[in-house]
Amino acid sequence: MKRPASLPALRIVFAVLALAGTAAAPAMALSDDPVAVPAPNPERERMNARVFDTVWNAVRRQYYDPNLHGVDWRAARETWRPQAVAAPDDRVLYRALSAMLDLLDDEHAGAVSPAVARRQDAVRTRRAVMGVTLVRQDDDLWRVESVRSGSPAEEAGVEPGWVLQSVDGQAWGVDFDVEDGRTLRLALTDETGAARQVSVLPRIMDPIPAFSVDASRPGVVVLRVEGFEAGLGRWLGERLAQLPAETDVILDLRGNPGGLLLEADAALSCFLPARLEWATRISRAGRPITLAVMPGCGSLEGPVANDVALLVDGASRSAAELTPAALQEAGRALVVGEHTAGSVLISQDSPLPDGGRLSLSRADYVTAAGVRLEKRGVEPDILIVRSPEDRRAGRDPALEAAIAVLALDPEAQRARAAVRGPSL
Repeated sequence: MKRPASLPALRIVFAVLALAGTAAAPAMALSDDPVAVPAPNPERERMNARVFDTVWNAVRRQYYDPNLHGVDWRAARETWRPQAVAAPDDRVLYRALSAMLDLLDDEHAGAVSPAVARRQDAVRTRRAVMGVTLVRQDDDLWRVESVRSGSPAEEAGVEPGWVLQSVDGQAWGVDFDVEDGRTLRLALTDETGAARQVSVLPRIMDPIPAFSVDASRPGVVVLRVEGFEAGLGRWLGERLAQLPAETDVILDLRGNPGGLLLEADAALSCFLPARLEWATRISRAGRPITLAVMPGCGSLEGPVANDVALLVDGASRSAAELTPAALQEAGRALVVGEHTAGSVLISQDSPLPDGGRLSLSRADYVTAAGVRLEKRGVEPDILIVRSPEDRRAGRDPALEAAIAVLALDPEAQRARAAVRGPSL
């Protein structure tokens, strides 16, 4: 079918924040405790008002659900606009905006400050990093999801599973910029609840590649995808074209926050036949548009025949959920790992007057089988939970399980997929 003209502008929004600068910041709620803050100057008030009104009007006019999930949006404006306009800085302003957007109960609806937008834009550039990827745990608390090898954070002894309490005495927030050579003091608690005070000196490091290949194991290639970014389909096609049919393919989407819808379609075209219907998106007006596989897998003339498994976890979101869902429903791949996030509405970014950015859901999404994955996620065929102890010890039970199941004959693979549960 013809590709809708609006699709290139659509993207699936991220929901993981990284001190290494690998994704966007999720919304943060205001504290219930009142805090005395100085009044902003008139220029700041005017900009605050412009930013707030831009966000409020965009939701009212463009949000995919015209009923806004039953939220009284005018009442929300009366509650949050005075606080936003009076905000003395970006931290207070964006907390007010985020608290209002939280009423929609939609992880794709979020506003990020200019500092966070700059971090997003610099994600694939050489820059100052700490090397810690964080996942929001509760309000201002963030769990260390992973620590980059060779990074300042690793050298300082930070470990996965620890919880970040504060940076330089403040909750990690929208106005932090990581700078080369400026030491940051992290207050953390380890897995036992013990306090850990760590000083980390950020330094310039090369970016983590968006896509990478691990062919170190015989008969298996692991294709790691950090995000559904421009060029993914072409890259996959180039890698897959080099493989013999007997080589097993493992697509690692763990921690992948999503990205471009067109690149999800391109990735699917590497494994599914052209014109196969794989999803439906539903616009604000309620009009369904069927998504069918379109050519986009580089120079490959058709889908590859290799056996395929996908690795996912609780931080796999958006495009990193709809892709395994489509391949799983088509019986084309096994999904191994943890239950995914259930955050798959189709969203679009737009700039805010102060240089910040608004992400807003513009369409609903259901799979070809009619399953709405929002708030539900993808259930793995083989459930594997990777613990912080596994990470510290360098163990990867999900990858090991995927390699093991792909080594089975096709009938045994199908039988294993039919019994969803723990590993082999």
